This record gives sequence, structure tokens and C-alpha cells, in this order.
Amino acid sequence: MTTLVLHLMGPLQSWGTESRFMRRGTGAVPSKSGVLGMLAAARGHRRTDELADELLRLRFGVRADQPGRLLREYQTARGLDSTGQGARQSERFYLSDAAFLAAVEGPAEIVEGLAESLQRPYYLPYLGRRSCPPARPVFEEIAEEPLRDVLRDKESWAASPAWKRRQGPSVELRIVRDAEPGDEGGGPVRDMPVSFDPRHRQYAWRRVVEESIEVPNPESNAKGSLAHDPFELLGG
Repeated sequence: MTTLVLHLMGPLQSWGTESRFMRRGTGAVPSKSGVLGMLAAARGHRRTDELADELLRLRFGVRADQPGRLLREYQTARGLDSTGQGARQSERFYLSDAAFLAAVEGPAEIVEGLAESLQRPYYLPYLGRRSCPPARPVFEEIAEEPLRDVLRDKESWAASPAWKRRQGPSVELRIVRDAEPGDEGGGPVRDMPVSFDPRHRQYAWRRVVEESIEVPNPESNAKGSLAHDPFELLGG
């Protein structure tokens, strides 16, 4: 199998899997439906088009290189008519300043075609919502290693230098991926796309497993010369 490696980084991201009515949430990591939708859009598929089976058979996983922080946006909207109805209130949640390494595994011809589409997309990619453009090209590389090995590669840690400086001398990175035969534990997540049609969106369940890797952080200032103690000058 061949693995398509993606770098999902931007000021804002939002990967909703449980959005309901006027509350639009986000998951802590990118969803499979969101990433497959981005790949389908890059190929020129519309929301109302039937999803290709070759996309649905792809295995998916993601690693939180920089988890970011949860950002809440409160909105009100009032209609233009004179009905006198009150303003509609809604909440939208985003991940701010986050970076993820995502991987999609499948047959070489499918993965290579998706890589080409991402580099010349029919529809521009975005990070979960149209208001969340990526800060850099999404396509990272094509790897000849399986998805699990790609996500465990410590050399590919892609957090920002500023974020690394604020962390300790080692950092634990969370990995969430499709369960493989023989994997124990894990749990269900309802983000396997069946239809993106706005009139009847449908999602199925998939089983995911979580693990983590620990990476060294030589850029940490936690014990370096730039560490600052505001009470140091008061010492005797």
C-alpha cells in the first residue's frame, strides 16, 4: 500500500462530527469525512455527486502535532423582513493555531491521483469549513510506508517553532487512526461519509484506535537559557 501524507495547518480549523441545529462544534482532530470531502472536492466532485467507492475504501489516520486551543464564536442573525421575530443565536467552535499530520492509505494509483489533484485542485481545499483556509499547501508527500508507520515517524513532527519553545524537552503526540484487524480496544466514531448532499447528509460508524508517540523537543526553553524567573533578582 501507498500513503498520501497531508499537512493540515491554519489559523482556524473546524471538523464537526456532532453539529446540531444552532450549535456547530468541532472535533479535537480532523474527521475522516472532512478529509475525504476535501480530497473529493480537489478531484472536482460536487456535494451532490455520489461518493466513489475507491475513496470510501481508503484507510485514514491523523496525528496531533500541535493540538491548538478551542475557540468559541457567538453569532446573532436577524431576518430582513418585518415579522418582529427575535434574532437567531448560534455558536460555532474552532481549533485555533493547530497543526495535524494526516495520512490516507490505499492503492498506489489512487493515492498518486489524489496527490496530483491536491496540487492542482478543482475546488480549493479548506480545513473543515470554507472560512478556514490552510496556511500552507496541504499536500506533503507520497510515502511507500503503511499509514501506521507514517504517523509514528518522529522526524516529521511539524509543530511551529513558537509552540515547540513553550513545551517541555519531550512531547507526547496523540494518534487517532482506523482500526486494523487484530487491534484491540478502540471505539466507534460516526464520521464515515455516505452522502455529502446538503439535502440528506449521511454518515456511518467506523472503529478507531488511539495511541501516542513521544518525540524529543530540542527547541524547548523549559530548561534552556531563555527560561525566565521573575523572582530571580529578589534572591539573597
